[in-house]
Amino acid sequence: MDRIEISKANVLKGSVSIPPDKSISHRAILFSSIAKGKSFVKNILRAGDIDATLEACRSLGVSIEDHGDHVIIHGKGLHGLSEPANIIDCGNSGTTLRLISGILAAHPFFSVLTGDESLRKRPMARIIEPLSLMGADIKARGGNQFPPLGIRGNQLKPITYTMPIASAQVKSSLLLAGLFTDGITEITEPVQSRDHSEKMLSFLGADITVKDMQITVRGGKDLRASEISVPGDFSSAAFFIIAALMIPSSEITLKKVGINPTRTGLLTILQQMGARIEVTNIHDVSGESVANISCTGMDRLQAVHIKKEMIPSLIDEVPILCVISALADGTTTIRGAEELRVKESDRIASMASELRKMGVTIEEYPDGISIQGPADLRGATVDSYGDHRIAMALAIAALAAEGTTTIRGCSAVNISFPGFFDAIRSIVR
Repeated sequence: MDRIEISKANVLKGSVSIPPDKSISHRAILFSSIAKGKSFVKNILRAGDIDATLEACRSLGVSIEDHGDHVIIHGKGLHGLSEPANIIDCGNSGTTLRLISGILAAHPFFSVLTGDESLRKRPMARIIEPLSLMGADIKARGGNQFPPLGIRGNQLKPITYTMPIASAQVKSSLLLAGLFTDGITEITEPVQSRDHSEKMLSFLGADITVKDMQITVRGGKDLRASEISVPGDFSSAAFFIIAALMIPSSEITLKKVGINPTRTGLLTILQQMGARIEVTNIHDVSGESVANISCTGMDRLQAVHIKKEMIPSLIDEVPILCVISALADGTTTIRGAEELRVKESDRIASMASELRKMGVTIEEYPDGISIQGPADLRGATVDSYGDHRIAMALAIAALAAEGTTTIRGCSAVNISFPGFFDAIRSIVR
């Protein structure tokens, strides 16, 4: 059965090997596929979402040698992809679907993109509308709102576009489309979202400029094949950072974790809450900052108020932030996070529902949540809603809850962290 039982832990100690970064793994595969020549992508994430991207690129004629923890990608150049013989199944991966749409919109053939039940409910107008302004021919279900997407590629033209919401996936899709234009595409964000695409495109030789909230890319310049090493995923590390903080006397070290400033808003929030976190051995890997993170358990943290401008830098960490907030002194509020309602699940509703079962007092808003602490967490039977980050957040909550917690749909963790439950077992003392 797809469930697991987790009991309260007395203390957590040790080192956890964090899986490679999911966002960077996606981009390394996609960008290398349209680069010229042979790229070596090292320390790639092996999980469901990344498998979807690998298969999508293969279906477009890209030769990929799979060696387990690394792949060799024989890039086809900007204009070398082939029409797929079948529908491209993106599985549960919104990153795969949205980013590859920007590439396919510029190729002179027909393609169809779909995904699992969850992905087919996620909004796609946010990429269809700006790509259509560039000349793309894209049709979608529900009045051009939801997958499947049918794309008939055209010669695209550059645009100047101000994004209504901060979204790294939308931004990346437009930057990729901009590579194929004859001119300069200019994108302005309302708040800075994660910038892995900008960093990697620059690393691979794209003519790209970033100034404050404005990104420009000049089309027509080939990407060069390269060697890319993927750092540890901060979003996966976040679960163990929180686990260490919430159980007194715990000590956990996480090595070679990506600390891109557009991803580490959680560290800023935790420091405001009074957490003891040490970041050491900071160095650069393939254009990304990497470090070791050490965390020490606390008796109690302080509640905080998180505003809209902080959300893009911690968007994937909000579920686990809800867990630590339940143990903090006072009421933590998170606002401006309406984007969480259209992730793999409605993450606001999911965390509110399941933490209530564990004894937490929660108020839900259209754009966020408030959590009253400190709560006396108790074991319960909870549901992941098929969402990997909900499953992992509830598992960490279970480590601090009296009794035993049963998590239904625990296999969802395979989307981003297949060895997650083994990692928990390795540090429980």
